[in-house]
Amino acid sequence: MSPNLPEQANNPVAHAVRLARETLPPMHPAGRPFVAGGVAATLLLRRLSKPLGTLAGLATLATAAFFREPKRVPPERSGLALAAADGLVSLIEEATPPPELGLPAEKRMRVSVFLSVFDVHVQRAPASALVERIAYRPGKFLSADLDKASDDNERNSMLLRTVDGHELVVVQIAGLVARRILCQVAEGDKITAGQTYGLIRFGSRVDLYLPAGSRVLVSLGQRTIGGETPLAELPQGKD
Repeated sequence: MSPNLPEQANNPVAHAVRLARETLPPMHPAGRPFVAGGVAATLLLRRLSKPLGTLAGLATLATAAFFREPKRVPPERSGLALAAADGLVSLIEEATPPPELGLPAEKRMRVSVFLSVFDVHVQRAPASALVERIAYRPGKFLSADLDKASDDNERNSMLLRTVDGHELVVVQIAGLVARRILCQVAEGDKITAGQTYGLIRFGSRVDLYLPAGSRVLVSLGQRTIGGETPLAELPQGKD
C-alpha cells in the first residue's frame, strides 16, 4: 500500500472530489462542448466582471445538469415496455404510428411522456430489441405538450423488434425550444432495456406505441423514470 494513501484519505479536497464523483450523475458526451464553452466564457467574464462571471458559471452548471445521464437499473422482470424518458405521462390514447416507418395504418395504444427543461433529456430503450427501422422527419416546433405535436413536430421514429417478437415504436419529438434530436443507434443494432440511445435538447416529448393486447401500467399525470418505470405489460407471445 502506498504511504500516501492515508494522507489522501484525510485530504478534504480529495474527499470532496470522490464524493462528487459518487453523487453527481455523469454527463452525456453531447454536452461536453457546451460545458467547455461555458467554462471558457466564465473564466473570461470573471476578468471583466465578477457578477457576469458568476452568472456565466451558474449557466454552465445548469447546462451540465441538463445533459446529465444518470445510471439506471431496469427491472429484472421480462415482458415489460419501460419508459423511454423521464417526465410526465401526458397522453394515453390510441393513435396511428408515424407513416414514415411504413407500418399498416392501424391504431395502437400510445403513451406520451412530456419532458420539461428540468428533466433528464436522454432517451432509453424501452426493451431489449433489434432496431429494425429509423426514420427522421422535419417539422414544426410546437409546444410538445400539445396533442398535435405528435403529428406536426420534428421527430425521429424508431421501430424495434423485441426478443419476444413484439413490435414497439418509440418516437423522439422536438418541442417548443428544442432544435436538435440526436439518435445514437442505427438500423440493425441490438439494444438492451434501459440503454441510452438518444437525446433531445431543451424541452421535448417521447411517444411509445404498444402492440395490441398490451396492458398500460401508468396513469395520466404520473411521473416516469427512463429505463426503470414499467409503462406497459406486453402480451404473451408474438403479435
